[in-house]
Amino acid sequence: MTQVAILPDPLKEVAPPRGRSGGAAWAIWLLRRLGLAVLTLWLVSVLVFVATAALGDPVRAILGRDYDSNPGRVAQLEEQLNADDGLISRYLSWLGGLLTGDPGTSLANQQPVWGQISANVVNTLVLVLLAAAVMIPLAFGIAMISAHYRRRRPDTVIQTILLALAGVPEFVTGILLVALFSTSVFNIFPAVTIATPGGRPWDNLDGMVLPVATLVLAVTPHVSRIVRASLLEVLDSDYVELARLKGIPESVVMRKHALLNAIVPGIQVIALQLAWLAGGVVLVETLFSYPGIGRQLVDSVRNHDVPMVQALTIIIAAVYIVVNLVADLLSVLLTPRARTAISS
Repeated sequence: MTQVAILPDPLKEVAPPRGRSGGAAWAIWLLRRLGLAVLTLWLVSVLVFVATAALGDPVRAILGRDYDSNPGRVAQLEEQLNADDGLISRYLSWLGGLLTGDPGTSLANQQPVWGQISANVVNTLVLVLLAAAVMIPLAFGIAMISAHYRRRRPDTVIQTILLALAGVPEFVTGILLVALFSTSVFNIFPAVTIATPGGRPWDNLDGMVLPVATLVLAVTPHVSRIVRASLLEVLDSDYVELARLKGIPESVVMRKHALLNAIVPGIQVIALQLAWLAGGVVLVETLFSYPGIGRQLVDSVRNHDVPMVQALTIIIAAVYIVVNLVADLLSVLLTPRARTAISS
């Protein structure tokens, strides 16, 4: 029986090249993720505004006993906060200010909010980036050493130390570092960060050591333990065993085979820890008098400065969302299966 080849109909629509359809799929995925990020940030803004509005009358909280004796100041603050408007109207006005780069005026000193927090945002970002630059290679190095000596004494010692550090709050770690390196034991580093008026904290690098060390000790155990678990799973896989049978040295197997395949879970946990650092610096900055948004947030809450609290909270939430978005993108780029699923 003769078989007849069926040729494609030239009048039918030709499928687009794979590269073009893959690019469109990537664009759709990225737009979807950006849309979810914007939606999340909007929901956070609603939550922050409603929560601050539910705390009670901010004017009475600010003036305290002077509320009844200073009607002029009461009227001024009520006008500044649009107290006579409805909740939705006040939220829309505040949201419009955020979108235009004007989050309002501080109630404590009547200065624009952004002018007071812009320098502190940079200071906190530098502190977090320095901690990340030390933490990431340190955590991966510890995980590789621990995985290499798994179920042996070095691994046991390392895991015990990591568990102990993970169970200690960051402010306790900071106090211990101050007691050890800023007192009569080893008087090496200053107990607080010294920043001159108009200067930056990193102008005096000695004052940056203890805050950075506190953050590194707070997040390194979590990252290292997750990366170690991923490394052990990869090291027990068939392709790693095949690489060993080929005579490839164990150090090369660890670096080029195991570490590359265990890096995606590491990226996810690093993103979570960096996002935590954006809000977790509150205690560290307060402890070391570091001029960042964490310390400023504490002062703003103490002074009942509602516009300042709202702006700082939104900034911290935005950093959290952006860090997780970048982590998702890196995870997809480094995972062939995920890239194929998006492009197909």
